[in-house]
Amino acid sequence: MIKTAFITGATSGIGKATAELFAKNNIRLILCGRRTERLEKLKQELSKLTEVTTLQFDVSKREEVLSTIKSLPENFKQIDILINNAGNAHGLSTIQDGDMDDWDAMLDINVKGLLYVSKAIIPQMTARNSGFIVNIGSIAAKEVYPNGNVYCASKHAVNALNKAMRIDLNKHNIRVSAIHPGAVETEFSDIRFKGDTEKAKTVYAGYKALQAEDIADIIHFVVTRPYHVNIEDLVVYPTAQATPTILNRDS
Repeated sequence: MIKTAFITGATSGIGKATAELFAKNNIRLILCGRRTERLEKLKQELSKLTEVTTLQFDVSKREEVLSTIKSLPENFKQIDILINNAGNAHGLSTIQDGDMDDWDAMLDINVKGLLYVSKAIIPQMTARNSGFIVNIGSIAAKEVYPNGNVYCASKHAVNALNKAMRIDLNKHNIRVSAIHPGAVETEFSDIRFKGDTEKAKTVYAGYKALQAEDIADIIHFVVTRPYHVNIEDLVVYPTAQATPTILNRDS
């Protein structure tokens, strides 16, 4: 039976790489994001491999999330796999110098956005006593590092919600998993440094960072285990990284 996967933040990075790998493995796709042009381009590419539909919305807008997901075509309404991938980091300031707009953006997208999307999709999973939710966290969910304050807090919340989901949904036979990547070379740092591309490049200088395809491969592995197997919590570092702050860079 062909599975249907719902992927947030599908237009770039881990979300896009996951969509591409899922398509190659005959998983039907609901691709979600804010950038319509990118969504349509990805749909055109992946429709050659599998059935694809797209939803354009901002995960931080509650009513927009609920109404847009409700509008899914009938043949895409049964969602077997939810990949809560949308997330962001804004700024890298101390708590005393932090920008409150940045704080709002991180909490709204990383925490509330995950909740809104999950709230819209979980009921049809519980009705069937079947489904798989994968929450994309971060090593920031496991350890607080200098100037990471609110971003780390948001990912600690994702870690807690992942555990809470697994407890609450256990009686409904729904698998729940979190994957916590270390340094992944995507647009993440461009956003964190607000378009300062040169500064963003320094994050990945002098070592081999994880690639989006590495995490996509792990996500695919997790969701294709036999149904009695649930990989609940998985931390992934590049070999060069020991902690959020210790990296073995080339001298």
